[in-house]
Amino acid sequence: MPTRIRITIFFVLIFCTIFKGFAQDALNRSKSDSLPVVNIAQTIAQDSVIGGQQQFEEVRLKTVTSEYTRKLTRITTILSIALITILSLLTLSLYKNNNLRAKANELLQQKNTELILAKEGAERASEAKVQFLSTITHELRTPLYAVTGLTHLLLEESPTPNQKEHLNSLKFSGEYLLSLINNILDLNKLEAKKVEVENTSFNLKKRINDVLIALSKSAQDKNNTLHYDFDKSIPEKLKGDSLKVSQVLINLVGNSIKFTQNGNIHIRVQKVRKPSLGKNKVLLNFQVQDDGVGVSDKKQKNIFENFTQGSIQINRKFGGTGLGLSIVKNLLNLMGSEIFLESTLGKGSRFYFDLEFDVYEEIEYDYVEQSKKIDFGLMKGKEVLVVEDNKINQIITRKILEKNGMICDVADNGVSAIEKAKDKEFDLILMDIHMPGISGIETTKRIRKFDKETPVVALTAIALDDNLDKFYSNGFNDIIPKPYKTEEFFFKLHRAFTERRKKV
Repeated sequence: MPTRIRITIFFVLIFCTIFKGFAQDALNRSKSDSLPVVNIAQTIAQDSVIGGQQQFEEVRLKTVTSEYTRKLTRITTILSIALITILSLLTLSLYKNNNLRAKANELLQQKNTELILAKEGAERASEAKVQFLSTITHELRTPLYAVTGLTHLLLEESPTPNQKEHLNSLKFSGEYLLSLINNILDLNKLEAKKVEVENTSFNLKKRINDVLIALSKSAQDKNNTLHYDFDKSIPEKLKGDSLKVSQVLINLVGNSIKFTQNGNIHIRVQKVRKPSLGKNKVLLNFQVQDDGVGVSDKKQKNIFENFTQGSIQINRKFGGTGLGLSIVKNLLNLMGSEIFLESTLGKGSRFYFDLEFDVYEEIEYDYVEQSKKIDFGLMKGKEVLVVEDNKINQIITRKILEKNGMICDVADNGVSAIEKAKDKEFDLILMDIHMPGISGIETTKRIRKFDKETPVVALTAIALDDNLDKFYSNGFNDIIPKPYKTEEFFFKLHRAFTERRKKV
């Protein structure tokens, strides 16, 4: 019950109590006053002293009684008026309160409608963003496939030592660019904290060395010297997300190169002694230190936020988007770590963080090692149908296959692939997914209606994520994501040929 109504009822009860008290008091006084008068009249009558005095006393008694009755009536009238006034005020208050409540409900309904419309608009925008990211990343993966494929071909053409170093840097940069594209595609998952950290085996020392080779040209252009100090007690093989580690270091080292001129940049990786760690785990401390322009105490507080740099002058002088350190912070948070900064303006900066890794022990697919065991003689003479609409990708895939002794035929689209598969029996079909006309998935479904045995391997630039079951349920034997690593490419081709031979 509202407080206002409770107070009103309380006052009404008080007035009723007061009214009852006044009425009772008036009656008591009337009775007490009448008793002496009656006694006097009786005495006078009994004594019969004065005969007319009795009549006088009766008149006076009526007068007194009439006076008390008028007082009682006046008090009753006043209390009645007060009660009516209070009830009127209560009614008016309830009326205004109902009006206010009705207006509040109407405003609330209006705001709810606006929120529903805003929610629907945000959902449509989110769907459009997802569609855009899916499309643009596929379009970026396709030319990147050409870059990595041509790099592989050039590395096999007996390049000079200098050319080989440059090609290895190009190969690493291609892999790094692919990781960036994957991060763009995973943007929604990153915002929702649903991006998964990979846990694959890798050589950390070599990975960091590849980062430094890729950035060495930028360092030389600014006359900077890179110093690399790697703790020898760190195990050679670790398990973790090597691409994310590379991305963190590329941003940190690239940031130091950018803001240092004629200076030194130190990259240190040290093993941290932590007794609570298990036998198969290792904690490493990473440091990137420079003697560049440094960061002021004020700017250190928000230097890891999006689109933030040391100052407007630094932004104009050095350029950039101010996203590098924000990416570092988000990636390290994703891997359960935190970035720290120590810096003095004009003297340089030191970024450092810790990361925990598993020590590599389990036997798993290491395509580089597995590819060394491949019997390339088994592949010679195998007939492969490449279903690919991009001409450059056709040429690269064909050259890679023919260079290893395979016979290659090409189909530009799904309809052509179905016709070729009907006319000739192939040992393997490499199927692109996004093609004009019918897709690679639909093409495979139609081929499976008349050919259940020929291995079909998806060679695709789309993100796989949770779509693996979709590929396998529609007739694919395996999946190779583009741009692929050649070791993985040949390993999966060899596995497909081996399984086909077992069935024959």
